[in-house]
Amino acid sequence: MAALAPLSSLPSLWAAAAADDPSTVPAGQLITAAVVGIAVIVALISWVKLHPFLALTLGALATGLVAGMPVGDAVTSFTSGVGSTMGGVGVLIALGAIYGKLLADSGGADRVVDTLVDRATPRTLPWIMGFIGAIIGLPMFFEVGLVLLVPVIILVARRSRLPLMRIAIPTLAGLSAMHGLVPPHPGPLAAIDALNANLGLTLAFGVIVAIPAVIISGPLFSRLAARWVDVPVPDLFVSAEDAGRTQTRRPSFGATLASILLPVALMLVKAVADIVAPDSTDVWKSVLDFLGTPVIALLIAVIAGFFILGRGAGFDRAQLNATVGSSLGPIAGILLIVGAGGGFKQVLVDTGIGQVIADLVAGSSISVLVLAWLVAVVIRVATGSATVATITAAGILQPLTDTLNAPMTALLVLAIGSGSVFLSHVNDAGFWLIKEYLGLSIPQTLKSWTVLECLISVTGLGGVLVLSLFVGA
Repeated sequence: MAALAPLSSLPSLWAAAAADDPSTVPAGQLITAAVVGIAVIVALISWVKLHPFLALTLGALATGLVAGMPVGDAVTSFTSGVGSTMGGVGVLIALGAIYGKLLADSGGADRVVDTLVDRATPRTLPWIMGFIGAIIGLPMFFEVGLVLLVPVIILVARRSRLPLMRIAIPTLAGLSAMHGLVPPHPGPLAAIDALNANLGLTLAFGVIVAIPAVIISGPLFSRLAARWVDVPVPDLFVSAEDAGRTQTRRPSFGATLASILLPVALMLVKAVADIVAPDSTDVWKSVLDFLGTPVIALLIAVIAGFFILGRGAGFDRAQLNATVGSSLGPIAGILLIVGAGGGFKQVLVDTGIGQVIADLVAGSSISVLVLAWLVAVVIRVATGSATVATITAAGILQPLTDTLNAPMTALLVLAIGSGSVFLSHVNDAGFWLIKEYLGLSIPQTLKSWTVLECLISVTGLGGVLVLSLFVGA
């Protein structure tokens, strides 16, 4: 029997096997590497309870080593992926966090909510709350929007005397659908960056897909959820002061709504211009391309927010600076997770794993959109993280974009996003936030929040497949 090679020689043996060309590594080894990497990430997050940033880092390095990359090359591949992702997505996440904090601190979010609720009837109130969740969810991370809207959910349910689920479910549906399907949220942004999708098209399609998803999982499902989960309104936020509404001066409803929709409008206008005149070199097209660039659009929204929201609330320069400063700390973890996810994606690309999977898919009859949804579902259920599921699935499926046109690539992002919100359960932090805020038991949370997430996911996939009938190449 031949002597076993010492452990210290394994990197050089792996390097020789690869011969600096991923295509020389057996497909079985590459698939095994992908399975091992994902298994490491899942095990570390689900069982060891390790932070996703560290889990993604270790999973990426394990993938590279099993796939035959030398240690140095695996590290280089990972760090280059982190850098490119942070450069493309990190700035957008930071700007979105600043704007979301400004919207909350100025009282602008309260102004929008109060104005809409005051004009609602008991029959239309669940629909209004779904709309509020979607509007507030556009610029905010899910957790931020949840913390902001929980007092509103409880106060509205108490004041209207409607069942808690009739108010909570539509609001949460709006928040979650925006989080999973519509940029500038971290998951969709990371997938757009990884798949080189058109942000404007993805944004437009995302809104189209999100509308039926919110309706079905929100106002319609809330009727059933109210019967399944008949719980009293939590004894919280008895007064406006208890709810934190101490802001005596707030921006107007119209100004706040215009501020929220400003970056969305800029990006959509650019997308329309790209469709109408894709090859135009006219000045107007250049201006729209500049203003609709995501970083510029969000930067304009932040600067406009200083005047519309900040000045509307009577903030001075010190208060504005305090708002900006306090908005950046909480997103450090999100930035690290997104960056590490980009690093993992780059390892998958550099080893050729993604191409092997793409070749296998090319010979199958399954729709690439359904496949993308299934991959994201598996990772989401295993890890409990929509962001990890989105980033990992995008990395695996990245080679498929070579054969897709721009609209289909945008739909691929949305298929992944739809899968990333499927079946929230006990390994998802959002599950516990909902449970504790609304005073539910675990079975009640499963029958309400978990079912809501599944409905968004399945409806989102359905919307993506319908759109693909019209834009597929």
